[in-house]
Order: sequence, then C-alpha cells, then structure tokens
Amino acid sequence: MSAYPRGRKLGVDVGLARVGVASCDPDGVLATPVRTLKRDAKKNSDVRVLVREAAEQDAVQVFVGLPQSMRGTETASTEMAREYAQVLAEALVRAGLDVPVRLIDERLTTVSAHRSLREAGLETRNHRRVVDQVAAVGILQQAIDMQRSLGRDVGVPVITGRSEQIDAPAPNEERTISEDIRPESDSAS
Repeated sequence: MSAYPRGRKLGVDVGLARVGVASCDPDGVLATPVRTLKRDAKKNSDVRVLVREAAEQDAVQVFVGLPQSMRGTETASTEMAREYAQVLAEALVRAGLDVPVRLIDERLTTVSAHRSLREAGLETRNHRRVVDQVAAVGILQQAIDMQRSLGRDVGVPVITGRSEQIDAPAPNEERTISEDIRPESDSAS
C-alpha cells in the first residue's frame, strides 16, 4: 500500500489574471488539462468553481504550484500562491470536503508550457488561453510522478484552522457544498 492517496487529483497554476486547472486519472498516471478560470481576487468565484470541480471529480488531493525564484527564495508570486492555496483549503473545509491542498515547487512550469505550445505549432498570440492549463498539467504531472517514484506523498501541506475537525461540519454548516457555490461563468479567458 502506498503512502499517498489513490484517486483523482487536481493541479492548479495560480496567476494574477488566470488560474489553470488540470486533473489526473484515478491511478495517478497522466495529468490532463481541465480549464482556465478568470482570477477573481475580490469575490473568489474562481475558488468556488475549484471547490465544485473537486467535488464533481471526487478529488482526493489538490496540488497548487508554488513559484519560487531559481535560487529557491520567496517572491511576490510565491506569497500570492500561498495565500491562494490557503483560501482554497479553507473553502474546501467549509464545503465539507476532505480534500487536502499541498504546495508543490513549480519553477519553470510556465516557461516549459510556453515552449511545449510553441513546439506543438500553436502561435504565440494563442498561448494565453491555454498556457495556464498546460502549466497546471506540468505541476500535477510532476507531483504524481514524484509520488509514484518516492512511494510517499510530496509537497507541503496547507494547514487550515479546522483541519483536525474536518470530519465534523460546523454547527451551522451542511456537509454539502453551500448554496453560495453556484455555477458561474468559468469559460476560458
């Protein structure tokens, strides 16, 4: 038995304007693109869509890319990704979903995504609409490959204040996704 969960996992590439989402098969072999969400830092509608995606796919983990400098130091993008992962982890808990969020080093995934798209013949001006999905695929593929290779879980867990109470909803909360998580316009941007 492996020391990491088996099942569908999500990969998330967080940017200032867009969020790329990828998922993998239940055996954790191949990551594939899912969608690109418009980033909504004020209302967090993109986070609500991710929570819904996790519920619909019955996800067992979410990996959020952690962009660091080439030297491994923190940057403004690193802090943004940490904050986003925290908001996502807390939203999953509030929705009654036991889906841990983990941060995974994502240095150069966007650079690699652009290179892959160029090599595939996609014109540079068309990269914008899919590059975040391709970067999310890279993040997730790296995580599932490392899990298989090492035989253990990888990445840094995002801890929520209620993570030890994850099995019991708060008194005023239901176990299902709350009513405020409605389908929103989440078409590619």
